[in-house]
This record gives sequence, C-alpha cells and structure tokens, in this order.
Amino acid sequence: MSPDPKPAEGPYCLVTGATGYIGGRLVPELLATGHRVRCLARSPAALRDHTWADRAEIVRGDVTDPESVAAAMTGVDVAYYLVHALGTGKGFEETDRRAARIFGEQARAAGVRRIVYLGGLTPAGVPEEELSPHLRSRAEVGRILLESGVPTTVLRAAVIIGSGSASFEMLRYLTERLPVMVTPRWVGTRIQPIAVRDVLRLLVGSASMPAEVCRTFDIGGPDVLTYREMMLRYAAVAGLPRRLILPVPVLTPRLSSLWVSLVTPVPGSIARPLTESLRHEVVCREHDITRYVPDSPGHPLGFDTAVELALRRVREAQVSTRWSSASVPGAPSDPLPTDPDWAGGSLYSDERERVVDVASGALWRVVEGIGGENGWYSLPLAWAIRGHLDRLAGGVGLRRGRRDAARLRTGDSLDFWRVEAIEPGRLLRLRAEMRLPGLAWLEMRCEPLGEGRTRYRQRALFHPHGLLGHAYWWSVAPFHAVVFGGMARNITRTAAALAADSDGDADGDGTRAAEGSAGIGRPDGDRAGGPS
Repeated sequence: MSPDPKPAEGPYCLVTGATGYIGGRLVPELLATGHRVRCLARSPAALRDHTWADRAEIVRGDVTDPESVAAAMTGVDVAYYLVHALGTGKGFEETDRRAARIFGEQARAAGVRRIVYLGGLTPAGVPEEELSPHLRSRAEVGRILLESGVPTTVLRAAVIIGSGSASFEMLRYLTERLPVMVTPRWVGTRIQPIAVRDVLRLLVGSASMPAEVCRTFDIGGPDVLTYREMMLRYAAVAGLPRRLILPVPVLTPRLSSLWVSLVTPVPGSIARPLTESLRHEVVCREHDITRYVPDSPGHPLGFDTAVELALRRVREAQVSTRWSSASVPGAPSDPLPTDPDWAGGSLYSDERERVVDVASGALWRVVEGIGGENGWYSLPLAWAIRGHLDRLAGGVGLRRGRRDAARLRTGDSLDFWRVEAIEPGRLLRLRAEMRLPGLAWLEMRCEPLGEGRTRYRQRALFHPHGLLGHAYWWSVAPFHAVVFGGMARNITRTAAALAADSDGDADGDGTRAAEGSAGIGRPDGDRAGGPS
C-alpha cells in the first residue's frame, strides 16, 4: 500500500476498477481537481506504472469480498463503482449482481455520501428481458445501487471513444483492416457515442451532486450515427481510403462475434457481448446531466474530434520505452500500461540487443555518425535500392544525407529519416520520412554497464496504416534479421574496432577514433553501406 495522499480540499473518493479502462483514467482527473483518492484493486502491483500511483492510496481487495470493501469504504465520501464481469464467461450476471449488492450495503454502513456508477445506455421501449446479457446486467447493477439507500448517480453511455476502450478498439480494427466488409445488420443501428474526456468530466462532476439526487442520466456526444457511419467517418479521420460496407442479414450475433474476434485482436469473450449490444438503438432520451454538470466550451466533443484525439498519440508519437505512453502524457484518450495488450492499435517492432567491450562514448560516436556518407551498417545495396524506390514514389530518398558528418541535433534530416529525439551519449530516435503505408521509427540506445562495457539496444517500430500497412510489414519482415540484425552487429563491431584503433594510436589522442565515426576504419566483412 502506498503512503496516504496529502490532505486536499475535495472529498475522499474510493475508485474501484482503477486497473480498468475508465478507472485508470479517472484517478488522475480526481487528483487534479483536489480530491483525495483511494483505489481498491485485486492486484495493487498492476497500478505501479501509473504516474499517479504515489499520490493515491492503494488497498488490496475485491468487490465480491464484503470485508475488504468495508475496510476500503472507511472515511470515504464518494464511491465510484467501475467494475463489471464482462468477458468472464457464464455466470457473469450473478457475479455482477452479488458485487453490486455488497458494494451498496457496505457504502450505506460506512455512511458514504454518494455512489457513482458508469453503466450502459439501454434502448427505449425494449423490455429488459430482450436486452443482451451485457446490457441487462449493466441495467440491473444500476438498479441495485439506486436501491442501496445511498444517493446514487448512474451514468449510462453507449460507445466510448478513446484509445483502449473495447468498443472503440473493435471499431478501429474493423475499419483499418478491412477495406471491403461484409457486415451484419447491426451496422445500421443508430448509436450516440461519447468521448472518453466527456465521460471523465461527468464522472468527476457527479461527485458534488446534491444529496437529493438519486437517478440515472443518459450521456452522449452531439452526434447520432449508425455503426456504418462511424466506420466511414473513422476511416476519413484516420486518412484511410473510403471503406466498402456490404450488410448481409445472415450473420447472427454469435457469428458476428466470431467474425470480429477473427479480424481483430479483441477477444471473443468481449466481442460477443459488444456485438449483441449493437442489436438495439442506443440514443440518449434526455440530457438532464447538464443541470448538475454544465457543458463546458467545446464539450461535449463531436465524434470526429474524439477519434482524432484517440489517434493523436500515433500522429504526434514520441516513441518512448513503453509504446503505451507514446504521446503527450496524461491525455485521457491515450492507452495506459494497464490496458489490455490489444488496446491502442497495432504496433510492430523489431528489437536487437548486443553487449560490446567498449566505453559508451566510443559506441555513441558510431551511433551519432550513422547515415549519409557513413552509411547504415547493413546491406548498402538494399538501402540504395530502398532510397531509389522512395524517390520514384515521390519521396525524399537518400539524397538529403546529413548536415554534419559527426554530430546530430533534434530536427536534422538524415537521408530519409528525421531526428526526432537525441540524448547525447544515450539515445538517438529517428522518424521515417520515406513513403510508407504507416509510420516508422528507428531507435538506438547506449547503456553503460561499467568496466568499459556497453549495452547497445536497437528498435525498429512500425504503426501500419490500413490493410496495406499490415501487408507491407509482413512482406519485409523476413529481411529484418539481415537488415536490422546486420546493423546492430556492425555498429558494435565498428565501435570495438575504433576503440582498439584508438588504444593503438601512438599519440594516444583518440584522433583516429574520431575519424572512424565519420566513416574511416570500418570492420571488414559485412561492411557499412550508404547511398552509393
């Protein structure tokens, strides 16, 4: 358990589901508005990668365990219920029912001032027994909490737009991977999506509702769209060619879920309840939430803006050690370390690592000297061909070279790359400016190990753009062992050779090593290559 958070003016909030999609994004929003936060988690270690982990109290427990829930409720003003058993298989409705009852009972016993629950938007005029099990369970949980004796706010949302949301990821993968889609009838269902930023804004605002408020609120964005329109507009925002969508009447929800789990990485156990929920129209019937949480300028966000924000982490990516944090830190629409592996879109990588018996400075001189006349340390003919192909396609090719033979700075052009980040002696990250069906980076790191030894780490990353992007990656993947493996091998060999050369320099001034970083003194064998 982390230390108690510092005193704040806002109420003490208990957040369940902090390892989940909404909960993990709600905690920093509550902290930013002056609330104190306690998180109830079955696995507290799963929260340690969050930037807010040292500012919130984290306790171990389970919503199906009355004792741990009672302990977590002590001193709490507002309790957020953000858990559900979706994807856990048969019996999830009973698990949801039992957990909601325990939560309501313990909140009442502890004198909690308000419960806030995020549920699913249900269709108008459809009997509850005709709803999908997923929506039916969400509705039942909301009803149990409303009847708990504690003033409760139930927010009901349809599709939440944000990278990491299961509904959004299903939309993302279906649209990106299938230029032509034979789809079930539910692509004609009208839906009122909402941006994750608006969901979080309303969740935070619900903490301060008057005591007499105990009811449900429908929440949604300004756009009402069919699922087909959502896919077409996603494609437009993402810069994909227009998709051809052909609805057919024969795909049942079960067949639809199998189709979704085949085409996307969203597990079938989650895909099925999501597709079943799309059978009915889910549109807000009221917007009463504004009486208590007024709309702010620019909010609620429209669908296109919400998608743009969800995709921004790729377009403005600064690819750090964790791809999950590859954007402006803290954006609610971004993936988190605790999001499932299939969240956030596809990212392919090729990683290489070698340890060399040279000081990190010697290795760094080779890394910083890469490209231009110095070459790329692997298959010069292949690099030259790639450069010529890029020029034929209207790209920059390899003709730009480099500004300085030995030094780089952020923003420098480097053949068909651009220096996106440089930490002298440690990190060089290049972003591709060649014509590609996606975005690509090449990252090189030097990590001192002491005693004159250094670890060299190299990563090539590719974010595919549509089906063509995936096809491109897999078409070139067989050559990566030669291209990228050869690069890592030859960079470390060159550093070792230059270091040995420097040691043998009669003057002992390191002049020859410095010259070597500009292309002199390369090892024999698999030689470095440039745009020759």
